[in-house]
Amino acid sequence: MVSLPCSRWRLRRALGAALLPVAGLAALLGSPTLHALTLDEAVALAQSRSSAVSARNSEARAMGEQAAQAGTRPDPVLRLSLDNLPINGAERWSTTRDFMTMRSVGVMQTLPSSDKREARRLERERQAEALAAQAVAQAAAVRREAAWAWWGLRAAAQRREVLQAQVAQTADLLLAAEAAWRSGRGSASAAIAAREQGQRLQQALLAATAEHEAARTSLQRWTRETAPEWLAEAPAIDGGLPDTAALLAQHPETQAAQARVAATHASAGLADAERSPDWSVELMLSQRGSRYTDMVSLGVSIPLTLQRGLRQDRELAARLAEASAREAEAEDVQRELEQQLQTWRLQWQAALAQRELIDRQRAPLARERVQAALAAYRAGQETLATVIEARQAELSLALERIDVELSGARAWSALTYALPRDQKAVAQGERP
Repeated sequence: MVSLPCSRWRLRRALGAALLPVAGLAALLGSPTLHALTLDEAVALAQSRSSAVSARNSEARAMGEQAAQAGTRPDPVLRLSLDNLPINGAERWSTTRDFMTMRSVGVMQTLPSSDKREARRLERERQAEALAAQAVAQAAAVRREAAWAWWGLRAAAQRREVLQAQVAQTADLLLAAEAAWRSGRGSASAAIAAREQGQRLQQALLAATAEHEAARTSLQRWTRETAPEWLAEAPAIDGGLPDTAALLAQHPETQAAQARVAATHASAGLADAERSPDWSVELMLSQRGSRYTDMVSLGVSIPLTLQRGLRQDRELAARLAEASAREAEAEDVQRELEQQLQTWRLQWQAALAQRELIDRQRAPLARERVQAALAAYRAGQETLATVIEARQAELSLALERIDVELSGARAWSALTYALPRDQKAVAQGERP
């Protein structure tokens, strides 16, 4: 005869330990002072506290400040000089005796054309707009990742709860199997099989608990505050998605790519304007000794672009090539984004269909199979292994449903939170 090492009171103690997290969760849910985090709250917290978004916005503001001053003329240059001072002879070091010695003060001003000043301003302005668009795209990525983390924590909590329930059911089954074995109505192998199943579930529960803690850490990364043990009720994911074409046109990644193209075109425009040199004018007043007349000088400086083909034209060609590169990148971004949006929509539609199939057909069949196996086992028509197999199938289906819903929720979130709230009204809702 095989002896089982675990007594009845130890089983009850193990069952109580397994259900302790559920009891603690119920106590927390009953507390009026604690707040369950909603999906929208998590997304809003992540966006408002994102260092990456803040960095891009600061860069955009910095470039905007540069744009404000780029369209102005350079500061004038003050020139002070002492010219033709004798250093030997009877008049050495005298500033007034020699007629050629002059004390001069002058002002020089560089005069870039209005077109060039406008090109400089426009180039910085377009760069600021590109950085601002990148900040919006970064915010969209943060919203998506925060939403995925929220759904991931919800799915991890569901897996843990399902496994906790299975542990409790298996513990009850083991008690019944041991009682049947001791009374001679059952076999030791059946009790051992129940114990093995319980240990497997305990191992799975340990992994699910670790996964739940990792999911909490992931959400905490985005919200910048301790993630709660539980979340608010999940929003419905069966509708309300924006139109794909409208979303593609307004998507932050599309806008950011187009802004980069505009910035490089502005840089090319500035390079073209720089092909014309900036003139400079200088006015100088020179004072000589009291016996001599004062003088005024007027000068104009014009840079000679003797190697325009090797310098200015090459710079323009480089900026035009860069603009062509950004245009190609923007086209590639749009194609890739269109494919990604369509993939997310297909994943969302498939997940909804699979979830409905599980809820309406597979889950009822799994429950019926468990009930039939239990009834047959109690009637002595089936072994305990049949019951364990049926419950394992029911558990696998429950975990499968969680994964299916998570897949659909992630796709739904990627489409729903792609645009800021003030842009969502532009896109019309679409149901599968």
